[in-house]
Amino acid sequence: MQFNKTLAALVAVSALCLPAFAENEKKDDAKPAAEAKAAPAFTAKDQAGKEHSLADYKGKIVVLEWTNPGCPFVKKHYTNGDMAALAKKYEEKGVVWLGVDSSNFVTADAAAAWIKEKNIDHPILLDADGKIGNAYGAKTTPHMFVIDKAGNIAYQGAIDDDKSPDAEKVKGAKNYVSAALDSLLKGEKPAVAETQSYGCSVKYKK
Repeated sequence: MQFNKTLAALVAVSALCLPAFAENEKKDDAKPAAEAKAAPAFTAKDQAGKEHSLADYKGKIVVLEWTNPGCPFVKKHYTNGDMAALAKKYEEKGVVWLGVDSSNFVTADAAAAWIKEKNIDHPILLDADGKIGNAYGAKTTPHMFVIDKAGNIAYQGAIDDDKSPDAEKVKGAKNYVSAALDSLLKGEKPAVAETQSYGCSVKYKK
């Protein structure tokens, strides 16, 4: 019963994401690698109450995925299991993958229910006060940040180049995060360091 209630709560808030669809009208404006920028430090608890700090993953490649279970653009990447599979693929290669929810209304129980429903292996950090999101400048869900082994932001922006909410188009899209991770795992800098993110706006606490 509790599981059904938490899922119902997520459905109820999904409408809040609709006004942000205008983000899709912007171009990718893909940019090559520029001067290295250190990733902001953070500490936060996940849906299970476990604490995570960026410092815990020193020397590792880290992916931060801004997410919101009620957002249609997030659902696009989880409907067919694409995002969960992508995360698992790179976790098996030693990459740390962390979801971050900066929405002010998603509870630990709701996040845990969503993780169970979508068979997600990685944790979701709860950033209800928006400190992490604001430090990184996260604007949409999804909004992706790839941090290299030196602790610098190697890529930030969209997950891919398809800005529609259509889950069936995911596999045919150019995945910027996958490309960035493949480069970093080979000891190279990503050819594209920044793109325009798309999706629902992050629902920061006001």
